[in-house]
Amino acid sequence: MLKDITLGQYFPADSVVHRLDPRTKLVLLIMYIVAVFIVKDIWVFGLVLGFMLFMTAMSKVPLNYVLKAIKPMRLLLPLMFLLNLFMIRTGDTIVSWRFITITTGGVRQALFIVLRLIALVTGASLLTLTTTPVSLTEGLERLLSPLKIIKFPAHELAMMMTIALRFIPTLLEEADKIMKAQLARGADLESGNIFKRAKAMLPILIPLFVNSFRRAEELALAMESRCYHGGEGRTRLKVLKFGWRDLWAILIMAALIAAVVILQSNLDIDGYIIGLLRPLWTRSA
Repeated sequence: MLKDITLGQYFPADSVVHRLDPRTKLVLLIMYIVAVFIVKDIWVFGLVLGFMLFMTAMSKVPLNYVLKAIKPMRLLLPLMFLLNLFMIRTGDTIVSWRFITITTGGVRQALFIVLRLIALVTGASLLTLTTTPVSLTEGLERLLSPLKIIKFPAHELAMMMTIALRFIPTLLEEADKIMKAQLARGADLESGNIFKRAKAMLPILIPLFVNSFRRAEELALAMESRCYHGGEGRTRLKVLKFGWRDLWAILIMAALIAAVVILQSNLDIDGYIIGLLRPLWTRSA
């Protein structure tokens, strides 16, 4: 499972998405999140997922590499689906048997939760796969730079977020080494109930936390020895500049949001589908 976590990893390629300004990609991610949350129709959601597939194809990142970000959620997604399926009881009743009740509102909410989680995780993963940590730091700092008027630590916040993303693959690799070392010593990490498995993870988590604190201390000493004192007076090797491709990318994303709003205001596909299926479960009931 550790190898399936792609958040924080960078996939080098020569594509239009890689050449976009990091500020543009951060703005696109924010707009994409807005599009994901304003969708209220299951079928219109396909337009948002289609845009994600289009961006993945343009980035030249293998689709299976992006979908790896969903694998660590293979237990969370079914759990969220079942919880919403059985707890939400709005709309028409589809199945009613003893204490189990499934309604159209529960099915709709369960599908929305799963699709939104998948869309958000893949979108964030695609951002880190196509943007280096250094570029992500510069882009985030430049976007937050207007807040320096109120003495907001934009540079420090961007640096902390980027260091956290940068060390995710390193910590995963170190956790994998510790797990293999414990397995070589005869540790059993897979048998038993959930409590025994959690107890068996302690010999892995404790060395991992110790090594994490050690790496953090070493990084702090390295930054101090190089006279790091924040973003004041720092020069940049590469100056970020907006280009025509950045403008086109933002316009395409804005067109996607506009299309979602227009389709939802003029179409009621969910209601039409439910109207067609209502006689079937009414007859079976």
